[in-house]
Amino acid sequence: MTSGKDISAFIGLGTEFQGQLTFEGVIRLDGRFSGEIHSSGTLIIGETAHVNAEINVETVIVSGEVHGNIKARNRVEFHAPAKFYGNIVSSVLTIDEGVVFEGNCEMAEVIEGEGVDKTITLISKEGESQADHELI
Repeated sequence: MTSGKDISAFIGLGTEFQGQLTFEGVIRLDGRFSGEIHSSGTLIIGETAHVNAEINVETVIVSGEVHGNIKARNRVEFHAPAKFYGNIVSSVLTIDEGVVFEGNCEMAEVIEGEGVDKTITLISKEGESQADHELI
């Protein structure tokens, strides 16, 4: 998890933004955003955030509500009480218990290290990992 001092920008609660967001590093969204998000960095969507967007980033960590599609080159993490409505393309996906997920997920093709296990990890509220491994 990224600490607060690593965050390079912050769109706070009560802020509403529409358009195209491009950034490097780590951005945390706690307000409302609609549009497109592109980055080689990490997007953190906080519990109070409401996002309606096409997201194409390295990593996304979601605790808020997202409507749209996510393409993540590294990983996607959903932590309760996240709500997601859309489609995901990523090589790694984690979903905590209590997350609402309505959509589809396509495990992205691994270019380097083909034959690597692709993992979907389900974590219960008590923090116990219930990992399912599938070799593709």
